[in-house]
Amino acid sequence: MRVLLVEDHPQLAESVAQALRASGLTVDVLHDGVAADLALSSEEYALAVLDIGLPRMDGFQVLARLRERGKTLPVLMLTARGEVKDRVHGLNLGADDYLAKPFELSELEARVKALLRRSVLGGEQQQRCGPLVYDLGTRRFSLDGEALNLTSREQAVLEAMIARPGRVMSKEQLAAQVFGLDENASSDAIEIYIHRLRKKLEGGVRIVTFRGLGYLLEASDG
Repeated sequence: MRVLLVEDHPQLAESVAQALRASGLTVDVLHDGVAADLALSSEEYALAVLDIGLPRMDGFQVLARLRERGKTLPVLMLTARGEVKDRVHGLNLGADDYLAKPFELSELEARVKALLRRSVLGGEQQQRCGPLVYDLGTRRFSLDGEALNLTSREQAVLEAMIARPGRVMSKEQLAAQVFGLDENASSDAIEIYIHRLRKKLEGGVRIVTFRGLGYLLEASDG
């Protein structure tokens, strides 16, 4: 899953990004509100971690503009402001959670997982496609009860597909979930990941190709 982190303190941003990437997330890092507003209007994310004290456009403005566009992705606000009025203002604008600095990275990771679980899986801990099970708490896939050994790219592709049951996803849509803003997003590379996943998913689950449209994850007929 792809997450946007917007934090103007470079060292803190890098620490948070490393922690989230270590848990298997694709993380884009930006440092000002205008860039964040542009990314949120043009890219697809599962969640945004948004600092309030940003240059050019503060986090409250970024959040307000996001909600005005009708976007419902979960937003976790980060701030040095501990005042109740600031928390209330952020929540009234549509923030889903609020974490005051300084904070422990383990707490931030736990809050991110909880928000993703509520938004992506509707509050459920697991997503299923036939014998394929995805546990959001552990961020692990299993097939027929056996853990799947996936690379981070394969994981990102499979997460995107299992989160959208019955939906055909184009190579471009999948690439947007696999590659960050600072990477060369290659739709051709998706074909390689799909090929590898098909080998690992043999027996019970298959990825169907719809020419010119994309791929669909579905349970096999036996």
